[in-house]
Amino acid sequence: MSDRIFGAIGVLLAIAFALSALAIQESFLSDAVGPKAFPLIIAAVLAISSAFIALKPDASPKWPSLNRFVEIIAAAVSMILYAELLPVLGFIIATIFGAAYLTWRLGSSALESLIIGVGTSLGIYVIFHLVLGLALARGPLGF
Repeated sequence: MSDRIFGAIGVLLAIAFALSALAIQESFLSDAVGPKAFPLIIAAVLAISSAFIALKPDASPKWPSLNRFVEIIAAAVSMILYAELLPVLGFIIATIFGAAYLTWRLGSSALESLIIGVGTSLGIYVIFHLVLGLALARGPLGF
């Protein structure tokens, strides 16, 4: 029963995501694909996978323990905080904190997580901003 509920919620989220994507205003200077294509693809994948879960549920689903459930909620909260703090702190600083926290919770030591966070943040910044020229959120330091 829980798989069917989870699948139904996923389908509803996919519909909401698709409707939000369809509401994106297109500029007259957009490329041939447009800004709606990627969100619509994500919505389609979510809808298909959620429908599969709802229509073919696991016979005996195993829920995570309370500790694991708290870890999952904490990871989700960290991603929400990342999205909220991205415009305030900027891409580099927010990504350092986000990546470091998630890798720490996945089992890295605190120092390893900090190194991974810095490396991930700078690596993505170099590829997306410096190489590809995409605009990323600027922080209080101007980058």
